[in-house]
Amino acid sequence: MQPATISAQDSLVVSVLAVAIALGLTLTTPAIGLQAVLGFLIILIAFTSVSAALYLLIASMLLSPEVAIGQIQGRGVGGRELSFRMDDILLVIIGASWLVKNILYREMALFRETPLNRPIAVYMVICVVSTLFGVLNGHVRPMTGFFFVLKYFEYFFVFFMVVNHVRSQQQVVGLVVALLVVGLLVSFYAISQIPSGIRPSAPFEGESGEPNTLGGYLVFLLAIMTGLLLHVQVGAIRVALLVLGGFAILALMATLSRSSYLAGAVLLAAVGLTQWRRPRVVTVLLLIIALIPLFAPENVKHRVNETFFGRQYGGEIKVGAVGLDLSTTERLKSWAYVLKDWVHDPILGRGITGYAWADAQYVKIIGETGLAGIVAFGFIVYRLWRCARESFLSQTDPFAKGLAHGFLLGLLAMLAHGVGANTFIIIRIMEPFWLCAGLVMLLPTLSAEGAASLKLKEAA
Repeated sequence: MQPATISAQDSLVVSVLAVAIALGLTLTTPAIGLQAVLGFLIILIAFTSVSAALYLLIASMLLSPEVAIGQIQGRGVGGRELSFRMDDILLVIIGASWLVKNILYREMALFRETPLNRPIAVYMVICVVSTLFGVLNGHVRPMTGFFFVLKYFEYFFVFFMVVNHVRSQQQVVGLVVALLVVGLLVSFYAISQIPSGIRPSAPFEGESGEPNTLGGYLVFLLAIMTGLLLHVQVGAIRVALLVLGGFAILALMATLSRSSYLAGAVLLAAVGLTQWRRPRVVTVLLLIIALIPLFAPENVKHRVNETFFGRQYGGEIKVGAVGLDLSTTERLKSWAYVLKDWVHDPILGRGITGYAWADAQYVKIIGETGLAGIVAFGFIVYRLWRCARESFLSQTDPFAKGLAHGFLLGLLAMLAHGVGANTFIIIRIMEPFWLCAGLVMLLPTLSAEGAASLKLKEAA
């Protein structure tokens, strides 16, 4: 990785910011001054070294606190607090520095061309148009719709930031290692909550955490680790991945998230279907499947069993002679309500946050953005799968091949997780997801550039 250099233009911008901060400090309290200095340091890092800013962003994805600044209302959100997190601020700062650099250095491309650019653009246009119609028809509160659409842009911005700033395979390795280290810290934090008897959640999620969010995040990381384990042959790395995976599995079981368990089961099935020619891998999978019922904690077994054999209060949906539990019944009824009413706005739906909340990604998409939205979303998933598969098939480096394989497994697992959660709009899952998507998208390009550079050196 090349060391960061500061040009004359960079120095001028930083100097102007420094003078502004210095003048501002004379007019503020010490506490506000300290926050201003911290903000200036973040701006300095983001402007002079995007690589360092990416590492800060990875750390903030799961380890940054939320600051409530008010409350928003809407059919799709209830009365939720509006909050900002450190990664929100970092993304704004990095985005601003990105635009400034594009003004100073006109030869830089604003968006690097990828097969996902147009599908993402189409999906975002549909979200904006459907939300505008929702506002005009009285289904969406303007401020609520604006902030949620902005959030959707934020997820995709992580992808564009990665593909525009990562330039070497060494950077890819460093960012993935940082992501896994943060995953280890999050797993430790979740495990530390087990003795209290509560369902673990990610750090800084307030009094009422989101175990389902933590579960989805852990399953995605387990998919990345599985891909690396299948291809990286270095003993020390494999041991480290196995240890990290063990902690992540323990934390995952403690979440008692059935959507995450489903995603984990799909992950195991996907590994089995893609590795059936490797007897050792198949043997390990069969052992895991056989040992899970024996060694899983009682609360995990009870959580799974209560879906079909839980206490019946009356009115639960039945599948044959089996009655689903109350929670699953209410979730299915909410899906039915959305789909039944969707026929009144079939093409564009009722706009982002214009529909009652439904714990299912696909039901939410079709209710809010209609057929146009679900088709556009499906096109993004298709392009993601195709590009990741092409990246996997083209790689010879074990780490790169393992990362691409892990992302493919993670994509399948997250699609399964979306059956019982709004997975693709949850910031703590989507930021790591789109970070890895960007890295996987770059792998063929980086491999080609590396091969060309090697040929030039050999010729010289």
